[in-house]
Amino acid sequence: MQHEGNLIKMRTEAESPVRYFLPLGEEVIAMNDLIGNQLTISFSGQINCIHCGKKTKRSFGQGFCYQCFQTAPEADPSVMRPELSRSHLGIARDLEWAQKHDLIDHYVYLAVTDALKVGVTRYHQVPTRWIDQGASYAIKLAKTPNRHIAGVIESYLKNYLNDKTNWRAMLRNEVDESIDLADEKERVATLLPEELRKYLSDEHEIMSLTYPVEKFPDKIKSISLDKTHQVEGELSGIKGQYLIFDDDRVFNVRAHNGYFVELKA
Repeated sequence: MQHEGNLIKMRTEAESPVRYFLPLGEEVIAMNDLIGNQLTISFSGQINCIHCGKKTKRSFGQGFCYQCFQTAPEADPSVMRPELSRSHLGIARDLEWAQKHDLIDHYVYLAVTDALKVGVTRYHQVPTRWIDQGASYAIKLAKTPNRHIAGVIESYLKNYLNDKTNWRAMLRNEVDESIDLADEKERVATLLPEELRKYLSDEHEIMSLTYPVEKFPDKIKSISLDKTHQVEGELSGIKGQYLIFDDDRVFNVRAHNGYFVELKA
């Protein structure tokens, strides 16, 4: 099997284990089927902006040329910091885009990647967002009518909870199994000021996620196509947006959005 095209983050299906699909050129590759096989990823040296398509010497914000990083709505600072969204005030890089992506229902959630963390996602990105972070368990904490309010809740809870994933611990599968998300949801709810409690979700289902991994890495070595133009080895698993090789090397697909590669398996 041989395919080529610009990398883009893998699509997922929330099965047990999670199923992964890599769009590459005109094909969509079922990545789970490649686990246990030799895989070669060869980088041509070409990077294309995932927004405008033009060639760029360097990728900004996981896939953008510098101009699009500064102007595209998908690269707005509120993507990483939802509390900065001003779409509800009629202020945005692209109001039409904001109507579809910011001024819609959002969830604030609690997840266990390695330890407990808080995060925000658009309603239609559940459970995709949790899978992309490599979460083992997740629960909805609050539901808001726009991105800004969800960001305000998350920002407030950063005083008490982590909002970052320890990606190394996540990839080693160092999951704190003692965390009870139902109990944590009750505890965290009491931390919110009264004006934010009205957004608390009455959905209490805890989602459990497993990943297609034959062997978790020990001493993790991250692969960068900026440093090496070819990656070769046996694929031993996939978690989050990482390909895990049997020699403890890991490759972050999403971090290489727009890189033109050839994949052989």
